Amino acid sequence: MKVKDKVIVVTGAGNGMGREISLNLLGKGAKVIGLDINLDGLKKTQEMAGDKGQFMKLMQLDITNREAVEKAAEESVKLFGAVDGIINNAGIIQDFIPVSKMEYRTIERVMNINFYGTLYMVKSFLPHLLTRPQAHIVNVSSMGAFAPVPGQTFYGASKAAVRALTEGMMGELMDTNVEISEVFPGAVATDIQVHSGVKGAVSVEGYSDEDFKKNNVTTPKVAAETIVSGMEAGKWKIIVGKDCKQMDLLMRIAPRFGMKKLAEVMKKLHSM
Repeated sequence: MKVKDKVIVVTGAGNGMGREISLNLLGKGAKVIGLDINLDGLKKTQEMAGDKGQFMKLMQLDITNREAVEKAAEESVKLFGAVDGIINNAGIIQDFIPVSKMEYRTIERVMNINFYGTLYMVKSFLPHLLTRPQAHIVNVSSMGAFAPVPGQTFYGASKAAVRALTEGMMGELMDTNVEISEVFPGAVATDIQVHSGVKGAVSVEGYSDEDFKKNNVTTPKVAAETIVSGMEAGKWKIIVGKDCKQMDLLMRIAPRFGMKKLAEVMKKLHSM
Protein backbone atom coordinates (compact mmCIF):
# COMPACT_ATOMS: atom_id res chain seq x y z
CA MET A 1 0.00 0.00 0.00
CA LYS A 2 1.46 3.31 -1.05
CA VAL A 3 1.26 5.75 1.87
CA LYS A 4 0.70 8.94 -0.11
CA ASP A 5 -2.67 10.47 0.88
CA LYS A 6 -3.27 7.61 3.35
CA VAL A 7 -3.97 8.05 7.09
CA ILE A 8 -1.53 6.06 9.22
CA VAL A 9 -1.60 5.66 13.02
CA VAL A 10 1.83 5.27 14.65
CA THR A 11 2.33 4.21 18.27
CA GLY A 12 5.41 5.40 20.14
CA ALA A 13 5.55 8.42 17.82
CA GLY A 14 7.10 10.64 20.48
CA ASN A 15 10.66 9.37 20.16
CA GLY A 16 13.08 6.97 18.47
CA MET A 17 11.86 4.84 15.57
CA GLY A 18 8.26 5.96 16.01
CA ARG A 19 9.29 9.58 15.55
CA GLU A 20 11.32 8.81 12.43
CA ILE A 21 8.56 6.61 11.01
CA SER A 22 6.11 9.48 11.47
CA LEU A 23 8.45 11.97 9.79
CA ASN A 24 9.10 9.55 6.92
CA LEU A 25 5.38 9.03 6.36
CA LEU A 26 4.71 12.76 6.40
CA GLY A 27 7.53 13.29 3.93
CA LYS A 28 5.90 10.80 1.58
CA GLY A 29 2.56 12.60 1.67
CA ALA A 30 0.73 10.60 4.32
CA LYS A 31 -1.36 11.96 7.16
CA VAL A 32 -0.23 10.71 10.55
CA ILE A 33 -1.96 10.21 13.88
CA GLY A 34 0.79 9.95 16.47
CA LEU A 35 0.07 8.06 19.69
CA ASP A 36 2.36 8.11 22.71
CA ILE A 37 2.14 8.24 26.48
CA ASN A 38 4.53 11.22 26.32
CA LEU A 39 2.66 14.24 24.94
CA ASP A 40 5.77 16.46 24.99
CA GLY A 41 7.55 13.92 22.80
CA LEU A 42 4.68 13.97 20.33
CA LYS A 43 4.78 17.76 20.18
CA LYS A 44 8.51 17.59 19.45
CA THR A 45 7.90 15.17 16.57
CA GLN A 46 5.25 17.47 15.13
CA GLU A 47 7.60 20.44 15.46
CA MET A 48 10.39 18.54 13.68
CA ALA A 49 8.02 17.89 10.78
CA GLY A 50 7.98 21.60 9.94
CA ASP A 51 5.25 22.51 7.44
CA LYS A 52 4.26 18.84 7.23
CA GLY A 53 3.31 18.98 10.91
CA GLN A 54 -0.11 20.32 9.95
CA PHE A 55 -0.90 16.84 8.63
CA MET A 56 -0.10 15.18 11.96
CA LYS A 57 -2.58 14.81 14.81
CA LEU A 58 -1.43 14.00 18.34
CA MET A 59 -3.06 11.74 20.88
CA GLN A 60 -1.70 10.95 24.33
CA LEU A 61 -2.41 7.29 25.04
CA ASP A 62 -1.43 4.44 27.35
CA ILE A 63 -1.70 1.43 25.05
CA THR A 64 -1.99 -0.95 28.01
CA ASN A 65 -5.43 0.50 28.76
CA ARG A 66 -7.79 -1.47 26.52
CA GLU A 67 -10.77 0.85 26.94
CA ALA A 68 -8.60 3.87 26.17
CA VAL A 69 -7.24 2.20 23.02
CA GLU A 70 -10.77 1.36 21.84
CA LYS A 71 -11.79 4.98 22.35
CA ALA A 72 -8.63 6.19 20.58
CA ALA A 73 -9.53 4.06 17.56
CA GLU A 74 -12.94 5.72 17.33
CA GLU A 75 -11.43 9.19 17.74
CA SER A 76 -8.70 8.49 15.17
CA VAL A 77 -11.27 7.68 12.49
CA LYS A 78 -13.04 10.98 13.21
CA LEU A 79 -9.86 13.07 12.94
CA PHE A 80 -9.33 12.51 9.20
CA GLY A 81 -12.52 10.63 8.34
CA ALA A 82 -10.75 7.27 8.01
CA VAL A 83 -7.68 5.27 8.98
CA ASP A 84 -5.82 3.25 6.34
CA GLY A 85 -3.04 1.72 8.40
CA ILE A 86 -1.50 1.26 11.83
CA ILE A 87 2.14 0.82 12.76
CA ASN A 88 2.50 -0.78 16.19
CA ASN A 89 5.94 0.45 17.11
CA ALA A 90 5.66 1.30 20.84
CA GLY A 91 7.59 -0.98 23.16
CA ILE A 92 10.01 -1.25 26.06
CA ILE A 93 12.85 -3.52 27.14
CA GLN A 94 13.70 -4.83 30.60
CA ASP A 95 16.67 -4.51 32.91
CA PHE A 96 19.31 -7.13 32.11
CA ILE A 97 18.09 -9.58 34.75
CA PRO A 98 17.72 -13.39 34.45
CA VAL A 99 14.37 -15.16 34.76
CA SER A 100 15.11 -16.37 38.28
CA LYS A 101 15.50 -12.81 39.61
CA MET A 102 12.87 -10.88 37.65
CA GLU A 103 9.86 -9.63 39.62
CA TYR A 104 6.41 -10.50 38.30
CA ARG A 105 5.32 -6.86 38.16
CA THR A 106 8.18 -6.11 35.75
CA ILE A 107 7.35 -9.15 33.62
CA GLU A 108 3.72 -8.03 33.44
CA ARG A 109 4.74 -4.48 32.47
CA VAL A 110 6.86 -5.75 29.56
CA MET A 111 4.12 -8.10 28.35
CA ASN A 112 1.37 -5.49 28.78
CA ILE A 113 3.13 -2.85 26.69
CA ASN A 114 4.81 -5.00 24.05
CA PHE A 115 2.19 -7.71 23.48
CA TYR A 116 -1.14 -6.59 24.90
CA GLY A 117 -0.65 -3.02 23.69
CA THR A 118 -0.15 -4.35 20.16
CA LEU A 119 -3.10 -6.73 20.52
CA TYR A 120 -5.43 -3.95 21.74
CA MET A 121 -4.43 -1.75 18.81
CA VAL A 122 -5.01 -4.51 16.27
CA LYS A 123 -8.35 -5.57 17.74
CA SER A 124 -9.59 -1.99 18.04
CA PHE A 125 -8.63 -0.80 14.55
CA LEU A 126 -9.17 -3.98 12.49
CA PRO A 127 -12.97 -3.69 12.07
CA HIS A 128 -12.51 -0.25 10.50
CA LEU A 129 -9.51 -1.29 8.40
CA LEU A 130 -11.57 -4.11 6.89
CA THR A 131 -13.96 -1.49 5.48
CA ARG A 132 -11.22 0.38 3.61
CA PRO A 133 -10.43 -0.26 -0.07
CA GLN A 134 -6.86 -0.97 0.97
CA ALA A 135 -5.30 -1.12 4.44
CA HIS A 136 -2.13 -2.26 6.19
CA ILE A 137 -1.06 -3.35 9.69
CA VAL A 138 2.61 -3.27 10.67
CA ASN A 139 3.64 -4.94 13.92
CA VAL A 140 7.15 -4.32 15.21
CA SER A 141 8.61 -7.47 16.72
CA SER A 142 12.36 -7.82 17.33
CA MET A 143 15.48 -9.83 16.60
CA GLY A 144 14.92 -11.02 20.18
CA ALA A 145 11.82 -12.89 18.98
CA PHE A 146 13.97 -15.51 17.22
CA ALA A 147 17.28 -14.95 19.04
CA PRO A 148 16.40 -14.22 22.70
CA VAL A 149 19.21 -12.34 24.44
CA PRO A 150 20.21 -13.71 27.87
CA GLY A 151 18.97 -11.24 30.47
CA GLN A 152 16.25 -10.03 28.09
CA THR A 153 14.19 -13.21 28.12
CA PHE A 154 10.82 -11.62 28.84
CA TYR A 155 11.40 -8.90 26.25
CA GLY A 156 12.12 -11.69 23.76
CA ALA A 157 9.03 -13.60 24.90
CA SER A 158 6.81 -10.53 24.43
CA LYS A 159 8.17 -9.94 20.94
CA ALA A 160 7.85 -13.63 20.05
CA ALA A 161 4.19 -13.31 21.04
CA VAL A 162 3.87 -10.33 18.67
CA ARG A 163 5.46 -12.46 15.95
CA ALA A 164 3.02 -15.33 16.50
CA LEU A 165 0.06 -12.94 16.57
CA THR A 166 1.16 -11.33 13.31
CA GLU A 167 1.89 -14.57 11.47
CA GLY A 168 -1.42 -16.08 12.57
CA MET A 169 -3.22 -13.03 11.25
CA MET A 170 -1.40 -13.28 7.93
CA GLY A 171 -3.39 -16.41 7.15
CA GLU A 172 -6.62 -14.96 8.50
CA LEU A 173 -6.36 -11.78 6.44
CA MET A 174 -4.97 -13.31 3.25
CA ASP A 175 -8.19 -12.97 1.27
CA THR A 176 -9.09 -9.52 2.58
CA ASN A 177 -8.12 -5.96 1.70
CA VAL A 178 -5.85 -5.74 4.77
CA GLU A 179 -2.15 -6.49 4.35
CA ILE A 180 0.03 -7.22 7.37
CA SER A 181 3.78 -7.02 7.96
CA GLU A 182 6.07 -8.02 10.81
CA VAL A 183 9.24 -6.06 11.51
CA PHE A 184 12.40 -7.47 13.07
CA PRO A 185 14.81 -4.69 14.09
CA GLY A 186 18.29 -5.50 15.31
CA ALA A 187 20.23 -2.90 17.30
CA VAL A 188 18.76 0.55 16.58
CA ALA A 189 20.21 3.75 18.06
CA THR A 190 17.25 4.89 20.15
CA ASP A 191 16.79 5.78 23.81
CA ILE A 192 14.54 2.78 24.47
CA GLN A 193 16.66 1.83 27.48
CA VAL A 194 16.23 5.30 28.97
CA HIS A 195 12.48 5.39 28.32
CA SER A 196 12.10 1.85 29.65
CA GLY A 197 13.74 2.83 32.94
CA VAL A 198 16.68 0.44 32.56
CA LYS A 199 19.21 0.94 35.35
CA GLY A 200 22.37 2.71 34.21
CA ALA A 201 20.92 3.50 30.78
CA VAL A 202 22.78 6.18 28.83
CA SER A 203 21.23 8.34 26.13
CA VAL A 204 22.45 7.92 22.55
CA GLU A 205 22.54 11.70 22.14
CA GLY A 206 26.03 12.91 21.28
CA TYR A 207 26.92 9.81 19.27
CA SER A 208 27.43 10.24 15.54
CA ASP A 209 26.16 8.13 12.66
CA GLU A 210 29.77 7.02 12.19
CA ASP A 211 29.86 5.75 15.79
CA PHE A 212 26.73 3.70 15.14
CA LYS A 213 28.13 2.34 11.87
CA LYS A 214 31.31 1.15 13.59
CA ASN A 215 29.23 -0.75 16.14
CA ASN A 216 26.85 -2.23 13.56
CA VAL A 217 23.94 -0.18 14.93
CA THR A 218 21.18 1.11 12.64
CA THR A 219 20.05 4.74 12.95
CA PRO A 220 16.33 5.37 13.57
CA LYS A 221 16.12 7.24 10.25
CA VAL A 222 17.43 4.27 8.28
CA ALA A 223 15.20 1.90 10.27
CA ALA A 224 12.16 4.05 9.49
CA GLU A 225 12.93 4.13 5.77
CA THR A 226 13.34 0.34 5.76
CA ILE A 227 10.01 -0.14 7.55
CA VAL A 228 7.96 2.28 5.46
CA SER A 229 9.50 1.07 2.20
CA GLY A 230 8.79 -2.53 3.21
CA MET A 231 5.22 -1.59 4.04
CA GLU A 232 4.75 0.07 0.65
CA ALA A 233 6.23 -2.98 -1.09
CA GLY A 234 3.80 -5.27 0.74
CA LYS A 235 6.53 -7.31 2.43
CA TRP A 236 5.39 -9.77 5.06
CA LYS A 237 8.79 -9.84 6.80
CA ILE A 238 10.87 -6.68 7.18
CA ILE A 239 14.35 -7.14 8.65
CA VAL A 240 16.08 -3.99 9.92
CA GLY A 241 19.85 -3.91 10.23
CA LYS A 242 22.79 -5.97 9.05
CA ASP A 243 23.11 -7.54 12.51
CA CYS A 244 19.54 -8.83 12.37
CA LYS A 245 20.03 -10.29 8.89
CA GLN A 246 23.14 -12.11 10.06
CA MET A 247 21.49 -13.44 13.22
CA ASP A 248 18.39 -14.51 11.28
CA LEU A 249 20.57 -16.67 9.03
CA LEU A 250 22.69 -18.01 11.90
CA MET A 251 19.68 -19.01 14.02
CA ARG A 252 18.22 -20.93 11.08
CA ILE A 253 21.37 -22.89 10.17
CA ALA A 254 23.08 -23.24 13.57
CA PRO A 255 20.74 -22.19 16.42
CA ARG A 256 22.76 -23.78 19.25
CA PHE A 257 25.93 -22.03 18.08
CA GLY A 258 24.01 -18.76 17.75
CA MET A 259 22.67 -18.95 21.31
CA LYS A 260 26.14 -19.79 22.62
CA LYS A 261 27.61 -16.73 20.89
CA LEU A 262 24.85 -14.50 22.28
CA ALA A 263 25.51 -15.78 25.80
CA GLU A 264 29.27 -15.18 25.41
CA VAL A 265 28.74 -11.61 24.20
CA MET A 266 26.36 -10.76 27.05
CA LYS A 267 28.70 -12.32 29.63
CA LYS A 268 31.58 -10.23 28.28
CA LEU A 269 29.52 -7.02 28.30
CA HIS A 270 28.42 -7.46 31.89
CA SER A 271 31.92 -8.26 33.11
CA MET A 272 33.30 -4.95 31.79
